[in-house]
Amino acid sequence: MNTILNLEEVSKIYKSGDRSLTVLDKISFSIEAGSTMSIVGPSGSGKTTLLGLCAGLDRSTSGKVELHETRLDGLSEDQLAAVRNQYVGFIFQNFQLLPTLTALENVMVPLELRGEKNIRPRALDLLDKVGLAERSHHYPTQLSGGEQQRVSLARAFSNRPQILFADEPTGNLDAETSEKVVKLLFDLNREAGTTLVVVTHDLDLAAKTQRIIKIKGGKIISDTQTQ
Repeated sequence: MNTILNLEEVSKIYKSGDRSLTVLDKISFSIEAGSTMSIVGPSGSGKTTLLGLCAGLDRSTSGKVELHETRLDGLSEDQLAAVRNQYVGFIFQNFQLLPTLTALENVMVPLELRGEKNIRPRALDLLDKVGLAERSHHYPTQLSGGEQQRVSLARAFSNRPQILFADEPTGNLDAETSEKVVKLLFDLNREAGTTLVVVTHDLDLAAKTQRIIKIKGGKIISDTQTQ
């Protein structure tokens, strides 16, 4: 299998005056294309910061982050945006849907940014797969939390990402809705053959991935294959 994401000695340090806070301390791991992995750990352990570095949303203080054979350190903001648009999908805890756009329009956004044509049928098909075809013209405020997360799932898969990052995808959902969203996430992921990286407090969700990395105090304390 090919490596899609590789981190070597990655650190993230925030400075305030003469004080510094090390959020991530020399993190190293790689992820094979098509695999699934979760990152777990207590609040403040650096999970979300790590996800941001992996996805090119933030920059490391030192070390190397390589996504799809492209080194992210040293790229301009426009170049990082181009890498994300070409290879990456996102799912966030708070959904991050654009409130002035309908469900359908939200799903179409990544495709429009890529300049693709005839995108409406694909967006409608994805909404149908997450059970929201009949809600395509509703705005986020007209949808429940679970429905909004299903729209974000459809949006995340719309540009056929090679790697999908999910930050606490069930964090704002009740148990029953969470179960449905998780099933959809893994069903869509298997169908698309996407690499999946999940940050979560939910150990049941983490156990569904093939590998679990646990971090504490900005360091990896365990790296376990589960399947």
